[in-house]
Amino acid sequence: MLGFLPDWKAKPNAIGDPFPDPSSAGCSIRRLSGALSFSTLNLLFPSVYNGTMGETPVVLDTERQERADQYARIRRRLWAINLLLNGLYLGLWAGLGWAVEVRQAITPYAADVLGSTPPWWVELILFAAILFGPWTVLTLPLDYYSGYILPHRFGLSTQSLRGWLSDMIKGAVLGMIIGTPLLIAFYSTIRFDPKSWWIWAAGGYTLVTAVLATIAPILLMPIFFKFKPLGEEHSELAERLTLLARSAGTHVRGVFTFDMSRRTRAANAALVGLGRTRRIILGDTLLSEFTLDEIETVMAHELAHHAHKDILLSLAIQTSFNFLAFYLSAVMLNWTVHQASLTRADDPAGLPFIALLLGLLSLLAMPITNAFSRWRESMADDYALEVTHKPMPFASAMTRIANQNLAEVDPERWVVLLLYSHPPLKSRIEKAQRFSSSTV
Repeated sequence: MLGFLPDWKAKPNAIGDPFPDPSSAGCSIRRLSGALSFSTLNLLFPSVYNGTMGETPVVLDTERQERADQYARIRRRLWAINLLLNGLYLGLWAGLGWAVEVRQAITPYAADVLGSTPPWWVELILFAAILFGPWTVLTLPLDYYSGYILPHRFGLSTQSLRGWLSDMIKGAVLGMIIGTPLLIAFYSTIRFDPKSWWIWAAGGYTLVTAVLATIAPILLMPIFFKFKPLGEEHSELAERLTLLARSAGTHVRGVFTFDMSRRTRAANAALVGLGRTRRIILGDTLLSEFTLDEIETVMAHELAHHAHKDILLSLAIQTSFNFLAFYLSAVMLNWTVHQASLTRADDPAGLPFIALLLGLLSLLAMPITNAFSRWRESMADDYALEVTHKPMPFASAMTRIANQNLAEVDPERWVVLLLYSHPPLKSRIEKAQRFSSSTV
């Protein structure tokens, strides 16, 4: 909910799930509905990948596309509801004076319990717990429906209720372990330099993002998934992907598979980590359903981001946004000190104001950042086609994604412009077809 904390819990998303999970803390935006009729889509590419002798052609499943349309509409509504509830909850705290009243009550209560005036960071932690604790409980039904009931209803989830609850608890505990020191550090910058704290905060956010990206594959992701190197039966695939990484100018620590099938039937893969922790990870659902050529084209797309320096470019853009966002937060805090009875800029009662502003800025920036992302993802598709020269396996991989992940092939234009971080699957398939025609 905080918005300004990194979404460390995000699942690997190489293939391009362009829709938010309403139950995730970060809610990073993505996927939706269709325009062409399904019969028209089949006329456009009735057999996306004809394969080789003895292979079964990969075709778009029109029945699953109908379900994908339903699934996307529901998820979009849930995302909007979650967004509105976030704004309403924080707005009530900021607008009705609850934040100031709670902060005023915390100090004498904590003093009675501790026997002396508590340190400022204790008051901050208590305030954050009172602010976000009830919200976690209030939104639990929405999280349960969007994260457990809905995926089971559409046949995507394989996770037990016990497993889902375990993930929720792990996420909450890990969020507190990471978020609490970051929150204290954030307010420390305000106390340390009341006039220029936003510079320190923006730089610190960028540093934290880089550190979390580096340690995620070895410390964070294993909390949720089990990883193991590809076995001897997949030695050819591991060799192919390692050579592909080398040709892209990057070194990977290995090729691993992880147990997505314990949670979902959807397929995914990613290039994760930075520097010495960088590695290729393949969901077991991808490994069992996709051909070697298809997996190679998927990972060529991911490695393109390294070849194109997209990580550094994205980090630079994110840093620029951080400076703007925290500067505006500093301006707002200075204003609220005079307008909302805050005692000073580092008053814990300013937390809902900051969260509300940063959330609003992220929402306003979403169409711009998604447009930038689609551009870079399209370039990555071009790279994958040019490096592998396997346009039909690329097209068949995109078709399998649509079928297996219940992903819409041709969403409405406004949905793409606002919410999609990747080009729609239809345009990606057509690009591969055009590449195939041009090389004949």
